[in-house]
Amino acid sequence: MPILKTIDGRPRDLGGFTVARLLPAPGFHMVGPFIFFDHMGPADFAPGAGIDVRPHPHIGLATVTYLFEGAFTHRDSLGTVIDIEPGAVNWMTAGRGIVHSERSPDGLRAAGHRAHGIQSWVALPRDHAEDVPAFVHHPAASLPEVELPGIELRIIAGSTFGATSPVSFPHPIIYIEAWIDAGATLTLPADWQERGVYVVAGAVTADGVAVGERTLAVLEPGADTVLTAQVDSHVMLLGGAPMDGERLIFWNFVASSPERIEQAKADWEAGRFAPVPGETEFIPLPK
Repeated sequence: MPILKTIDGRPRDLGGFTVARLLPAPGFHMVGPFIFFDHMGPADFAPGAGIDVRPHPHIGLATVTYLFEGAFTHRDSLGTVIDIEPGAVNWMTAGRGIVHSERSPDGLRAAGHRAHGIQSWVALPRDHAEDVPAFVHHPAASLPEVELPGIELRIIAGSTFGATSPVSFPHPIIYIEAWIDAGATLTLPADWQERGVYVVAGAVTADGVAVGERTLAVLEPGADTVLTAQVDSHVMLLGGAPMDGERLIFWNFVASSPERIEQAKADWEAGRFAPVPGETEFIPLPK
């Protein structure tokens, strides 16, 4: 069988809107460095309504916000304030600790809008887990695009199909947005190692095995896999080399030891994380 595991999204309420959570899944945590993968929306917001993810902390990971529709205003404890729009990448390295919020921009909130995209986290290698926090915005025009017969690819992270993303990450990674016409085929090379195929819309087969809409298929390693679109399909491809050991995850914290998780919990409750300038709200530590 070409598919190691098939994962369906589980609904999660993030305070006014619902996402489908694919990773972590029961008994299955990571595909390459990807340890968290949410499909947001599509969600329609009436004028005056929007998304308000209050300030919250992260350690040991990088957050990757990628939108298909809508926009978010990102603010963080480094003083960053920037809007992200479809096709661009917000890549926030938490390292030893960062705090951020994501909210609907004022203009969209006033007019009403639709929000749709992917929120993912990638675990940092152990020797980078305590790096200085950082934030980088990559505009849509900076991401390379590759055209193949019946296929368009945008290389979000990694180097493949003759193109290299400007995103810098200290671990082998692949992250691609793909539009595949009905009947077109795309070979996913074995040298990506751990590989996931998430069908945003449409339907594909992996070496003849069906993968339906809003499903994440984790592929068996060790052999090339041929994707074939059964209808016009919108797909996210994710993965990379296996991580250097297991990771623990609690709330927004990722670490290799329970002691580091406990320290982060204590630091958040005690107010030892740097605040987001201009923000007074925060999300309390879950009990």
